[in-house]
Amino acid sequence: MFKVIRNLRKDTKGATAIEYGLIAALVSVAAILAMQALGTSLSGMFTAVSTSLDNNAPAASTTTTP
Repeated sequence: MFKVIRNLRKDTKGATAIEYGLIAALVSVAAILAMQALGTSLSGMFTAVSTSLDNNAPAASTTTTP
């Protein structure tokens, strides 16, 4: 009986699995936050480029010449 209890106390596989799970969760949260910030930044950049192109593009002509 004491041998079983000693073996259970020395077993650290469960603790290691929990640590890896916590690390994976932390990395996931950091990745999600980084992607959200990058998405907002890219959205603003594309809006600025689109606005600039709209304001500086020459007017399209409605007639075509062969």
